[in-house]
Amino acid sequence: MFDISLDCSTVLLGAALFFVLYYFMKSRQRANFPPGPSGFPVVGYVPFATGNLGEKFFNLKGKYGDVMSVKIGPEDWVILNGFDVINEAFVKKGHAFSGRPSNEIFDALTGGKGIVMTDYGETWKNLRKFGLTTLRGFGVGKRGMEDNIIEETPYLIEELISSGTVTDLKTKMSYAVSNIICRVVFGSRYEYDDKKFVELQSFLIEFTKETWETKLLGLVTMAPFLRHLPIFKKAMKYAMVEVRKFLAIFEKIKEEHKSSFNENDIRDFIDAFLKEMKRDNQDEAGFSDEYLLQYIRDLFEAGTATTSSTLVWSMLAFLQYPECQEKIHSEIEDAIGDSGVPSMKHRDQMPYTCAFIQEILRHRPLLPLGVFHKTNEDATLRGYTIPKDTTVYGNIWAVHYDPDLFDNPEEFRPERFLDNEGQFVKSNHVIPFSIGPRHCLGEQLARMELFIFLTGIVQKLKVLPDPEKPPPDFNSGVFNMLFYDSHEFNVRYEKR
Repeated sequence: MFDISLDCSTVLLGAALFFVLYYFMKSRQRANFPPGPSGFPVVGYVPFATGNLGEKFFNLKGKYGDVMSVKIGPEDWVILNGFDVINEAFVKKGHAFSGRPSNEIFDALTGGKGIVMTDYGETWKNLRKFGLTTLRGFGVGKRGMEDNIIEETPYLIEELISSGTVTDLKTKMSYAVSNIICRVVFGSRYEYDDKKFVELQSFLIEFTKETWETKLLGLVTMAPFLRHLPIFKKAMKYAMVEVRKFLAIFEKIKEEHKSSFNENDIRDFIDAFLKEMKRDNQDEAGFSDEYLLQYIRDLFEAGTATTSSTLVWSMLAFLQYPECQEKIHSEIEDAIGDSGVPSMKHRDQMPYTCAFIQEILRHRPLLPLGVFHKTNEDATLRGYTIPKDTTVYGNIWAVHYDPDLFDNPEEFRPERFLDNEGQFVKSNHVIPFSIGPRHCLGEQLARMELFIFLTGIVQKLKVLPDPEKPPPDFNSGVFNMLFYDSHEFNVRYEKR
């Protein structure tokens, strides 16, 4: 027994020394790597990686600078804590900083396919070019898509007013926003009580809720080695089951499109993709059934969750800053009237409304760290050497809360984006959709939706708090995976 105990102790001691030595040597190997907190041996900064990491890393900027590193498990991340350095990396050196790191969790959930998670290269370039061209072809950023949003707005308003006190605001907003994606991808909209549509929305919302599964998945995303622990393994199993159900909806719709496909009558995004698949060697170019399913999923997840959450944040702002709602309504009365139809042509006549939307996007960035990037080659940045295949995050929160860019950034103040004449001033430093080659594909659509849905709601309805359940603090939120969202709250809507 003594010998066995001695052997076990020796093994454990040896293993501990090995990890400490490995950790030390790996740090020494990167002599010109950006500085930053190392955390603990083996796990690194993971024990501290909770809550709003964008804010946490921004608070470390004073100690480590605009370019810092943080050890997450065995990996070293690079965090960019300022606009100029993000612009230098993602725009000026975009060819070197536009990759996607191989993450076992996202690879398991997406197969490494789609537009969001595909690594930088010819396949991604083909898919990106196709997406931009096809979305424009179906009206994104143009009058055709604007008409779709205008047509959807009364359905959203009716849904809000018919519910009395709305307890599931995120779901209601998701219905309207998702239907715009449905028009582009599927070629039609759905009634809000359609069984298939409701099921689709439940999947879209599930991964942005504050649940123990989403919190665990967030940790596993940052530190994949945690997936081997039972509680994390259970969360991963749950996620995989839900994703398969989600993709099954798209699979059925895809097959329906295949059975009625006519290359001379391209009805929607799926048809356009199917047409590309029929060309020679298109599977190698990224045009396959697997890529199509993940591409559809990316469009729905990115296009629905972000815009609907921003609309929810806007409603919460109206509850805590009612003067904002009244100023927007005043502009609507002057520019559109009670019976006019809000459209993008009214933006120039509604500077405060534009300023409010820009301040929401600045103050409540939904992805504080953006989507992770990877270096495609050895790169230099601000005198530091960043090796190939290093994970890089552009800290959007650090930009939006930089006091050198925005006076009293913690304060919610739309007026900061109005000049002395009361005209709207667009800020290039508000970057919720990121910048560079991998900036959000649906930015134009999202901006159009925010303006039309928001003005449509305020034109017809007054947003009021539930007297029996006070709203949460506007300056607090919840963190699910890497997604920053508002707490759930109730809203009452009254017809104006």
